[in-house]
Amino acid sequence: MNDDRRDKLRSLSIDREDERRGGGVSPVMLIGAMLVAAALAAGAVWFLTGNDGGQDAPAQQTAASSQPAPADNAASAPGETAAAPAPRAPRASGLVASGYVVARRQATVSAEITGRIAEVLVEEGTEVEAGEVLARLDDTRAQLDLELIDSQIAAAEARVRSLEFQAREARTVTGRASSLFEREIASEAALTAAQAQQSSLEAQLRAARAELDSARVRRTSQVDLIARHIVRAPFAGVVIAKNAQVGEILFPGSAGGGFTRTGVATLVDMASLEIEVDVNEGQIQRVSPGQRVEAVLDAYPDWRIPARVEAIIPTADRSRATIKVRVALNERDARVLPDMAARVTFIE
Repeated sequence: MNDDRRDKLRSLSIDREDERRGGGVSPVMLIGAMLVAAALAAGAVWFLTGNDGGQDAPAQQTAASSQPAPADNAASAPGETAAAPAPRAPRASGLVASGYVVARRQATVSAEITGRIAEVLVEEGTEVEAGEVLARLDDTRAQLDLELIDSQIAAAEARVRSLEFQAREARTVTGRASSLFEREIASEAALTAAQAQQSSLEAQLRAARAELDSARVRRTSQVDLIARHIVRAPFAGVVIAKNAQVGEILFPGSAGGGFTRTGVATLVDMASLEIEVDVNEGQIQRVSPGQRVEAVLDAYPDWRIPARVEAIIPTADRSRATIKVRVALNERDARVLPDMAARVTFIE
């Protein structure tokens, strides 16, 4: 009994000596390897054929992400109302023309006389009021002449007072001589001499008074001349250019250059700024006085300034075939400066 069991167990054991002698692989191992290979092949076929739906989802998702994002309706949950985007403001349409900002009131301020500049009181960007002093010329000679005239006036006044006393005395002498002549106490010659003396003194008195009046007029003229050495602002505005320096000669009648200047400063009335544009004469019928206009400065392209047509200049430019149109701004702003480029749209 024990021998039979021992023989059965020995038959189930693997003979390692046979494997070493044969040098190959046992059939059991070959069958196992084939089963594993078949299982791997079946899994690969299933992965390639049965999982196509799973691969399409990422591809679709990638394609969707590459497309522009739809409106908020796609992201909102069912039943919810997506907020509508804010509408853009409509842009004005009509005839478009280009031009520049100009000032209706602009002046290069100067003195009326020639002189050396002694003081300049303004710089570029200075705001001035009407009548404010901008510069002064050297008035030393003018002040000396004024002192001379004052002394002449004082002398003329003294001479007039002296002649008035003498003329008063001469009238008294003449009256006494006339009384004595009537009583036949004095001779006619004495009366005639007294009358002659009185007439001479009265004539001298009139001449002295005339000289006094002349001296007073000269003084008024000299005071006005001194005042002309002061350069004042003719209107309120902003200084945009300083044209002269201390020590230079101001000569309004010259062409300028070197140490000679024709003006002290250039003044602009910022309240008079407007836009001048050139409109093709073939399109001028689309423009009328008072028409609404929208202006845009090149420096501020997003700022739209309401304006209106102020006037159409009644003349054409032959070489350019254009007509100049003045556009008045309805808003005043410190950002608007002279000579800025602008584009206007005539609203139709």
